[in-house]
Amino acid sequence: LGLESGAPMKDYAIAAGCDALFAGLPVIFLVTIGGFCTNAAYCICQNIKNKTGGEYLAVTPRVLMSNIVFCALAGVLWYSQFFGLETGKSFIPQDSTLYAFSWSILMSLNVIASNVWGIILKEWKGAGMKTIAVLLIGLAVLIASIVVVSIAQQ
Repeated sequence: LGLESGAPMKDYAIAAGCDALFAGLPVIFLVTIGGFCTNAAYCICQNIKNKTGGEYLAVTPRVLMSNIVFCALAGVLWYSQFFGLETGKSFIPQDSTLYAFSWSILMSLNVIASNVWGIILKEWKGAGMKTIAVLLIGLAVLIASIVVVSIAQQ
């Protein structure tokens, strides 16, 4: 909804001479900043309600720094996916099924990356073998679907 609502801003940028490749980036920036502010407000409200705000600083400096770094990486990934999608839209015909596929691929890559990081960081430690099997099968299906769509486009 936010991306579609920003279409007039993008159209204005193109009319003002901005390259179509970059015209939608201000919209992406505003949408992601809006998401950040909404998420931050929700987290602050939950911390106040649950009286858990002090727990952020009740960890070792190393854990606190790790949390900050991973949160920053997540934010950069979140913004980057929309940045890549928006710049890629300039190559895709309007109302194309290819755009729907690209969005699906983008979200699939997000799921794959987050779960692979979860495996690397041992967040799945303690999960049963059935759960791990379902995770790995799901990741394989996502990767296979990306490959199939890529092959179909050629």
